[in-house]
Amino acid sequence: MWPRPPPEGATKALRMSEFKLPEIGEGVIEGEIVRWLVQPGEPIQANQGLVEVMTDKATIEVPASLAGTMVEHRAAEGDICAVGAVIAILEEGGAAPAIATRPVDSTGQEHAAVAKVLATPAARHLARSAGIDLATVAIDERGRITKSDVLAHAERPVVESVPAGPPIQTTSSTTAVTATRTTPGRPASTMTPVTRCAFADRDDERIPFRGLRRRSAELIHKSYATAAHYTYVETIDVTRLVALRKQAKVAAAESGVNLSYLPFIIKAVVHGLKKYPIVNSYLDVESSEIVLRKRYHIGVAAATDQGLMVPVIRDADALSLLDLAREISRLAEGAKTGQLAREELSGSSFSVTSLGTIGGLLATPILNAPEVGILGVHAIRKTPIVDANDKIVIGHLMNLSVSFDHRIVDGFEGASFLQEVKRYLEDPTLLLLSSI
Repeated sequence: MWPRPPPEGATKALRMSEFKLPEIGEGVIEGEIVRWLVQPGEPIQANQGLVEVMTDKATIEVPASLAGTMVEHRAAEGDICAVGAVIAILEEGGAAPAIATRPVDSTGQEHAAVAKVLATPAARHLARSAGIDLATVAIDERGRITKSDVLAHAERPVVESVPAGPPIQTTSSTTAVTATRTTPGRPASTMTPVTRCAFADRDDERIPFRGLRRRSAELIHKSYATAAHYTYVETIDVTRLVALRKQAKVAAAESGVNLSYLPFIIKAVVHGLKKYPIVNSYLDVESSEIVLRKRYHIGVAAATDQGLMVPVIRDADALSLLDLAREISRLAEGAKTGQLAREELSGSSFSVTSLGTIGGLLATPILNAPEVGILGVHAIRKTPIVDANDKIVIGHLMNLSVSFDHRIVDGFEGASFLQEVKRYLEDPTLLLLSSI
């Protein structure tokens, strides 16, 4: 519905403007509307973020090109829109800035203005649905509110007062007092009624299946339905690696770098890929060719509030251990804040997925198509092992599981690749001898 025309004598004419989905990346022809940042009737300023749009795995905030008022959304959240399609109607000019007011309590005293609350999209959606004021929700250590914070706030128990019942018969002595309530035809009970707490509305929650989670689901389903997955598992004795990393971590910290085990693992993976290039390949179905990649772009899976992302470390073979650690930290932070470019989330030739300290014993990772291999990293645990002198000592063991596309990588090649990775991790001095 179009708004009423301005009254006669208005000092500034108003006019409607179609807001079209702009070009948001080379080769991008469409995008999914993830979240509207401005609702109909709300004022907008030039360059203010209007809408979040996702392409492939990158979510981009599209800004307004003019100042005015949001009139109408022509595309709903979850819609797939082509570049150039009209997604909103804006009213140019005439938008007065909103006047912020301070909340006033029952005594008429003003409270201090509350700063804008930082919260994830999932947290904001849940809070709106449950009628929860985000300003009342505790903020996590990163200074923002997540969906789990909202759920914890909603489930805080409210103890109901139990109304007093009719008088009950009591017997007393100098040592104890027993209260009973009798019912005709039933024996008297001395059990204390259970105190129950009232909780917030617990109706099932419905979360829109869109954005990164839907895109990831489509890719995972395509990968699993297309490739012939198989998984190979090996136990790695990383006792020497643990000792080396402990020493190197101190020196790395002096350079402001947090050195985890992941840079060592990625370096070992690169050596495995160089020895068994079939693992660093993909199948070109249209040309019926296996393409052996000559560059080593390693994807590192990262869990975010919006879903799984796979940032890419480009030319990992050309980076030192410290440079790898820096790049891993930068990409992980960018994934959490949604600030990575589309190019940083695509083009990997092999992927690594790690659950960190959660680790677990075994997983069967799903391929990140069109790749033909992915490595799963599990927890390092202190374990009694038998050394070279047949003595039982305390060592550090870790399981690695690697999944392959059996159409391209046969069992012997897949197992040999992981054995090469194992060789470098069990004797990390080989990494040093390789000038890395």
